[in-house]
Amino acid sequence: MDNAFYRSKRWKLKREKILKRDKYLCQYFSRYGKLVEAEHVHHIYPAEFYPEYALCDWNLISLSTKAHNLMHDRDTHELTAEGLKLQKRVQKFKEAYDAAHTPPPAGEIFIV
Repeated sequence: MDNAFYRSKRWKLKREKILKRDKYLCQYFSRYGKLVEAEHVHHIYPAEFYPEYALCDWNLISLSTKAHNLMHDRDTHELTAEGLKLQKRVQKFKEAYDAAHTPPPAGEIFIV
């Protein structure tokens, strides 16, 4: 995802919504009973590879810098084992989203 996306009003509003939803706390460390301030909103399915999920609430999580760095290699953007585990945790939401947004097969006619 290019920098224009991260400067957009849509992203800034969505980012604030997710931070508020997560009470401005790192959700990774919250699972371990630690209260750590969130500084980032992370795309579980990376926006550069899955732009269709870039603004989906289920694909966004508030993280501290330390937790964010645990999710993917900051140079290659490849997901780490922790990042892949997080994807597995939201897979059912991804599948539901995909099912709801899959176009009908070519040639199918739907009468409304």
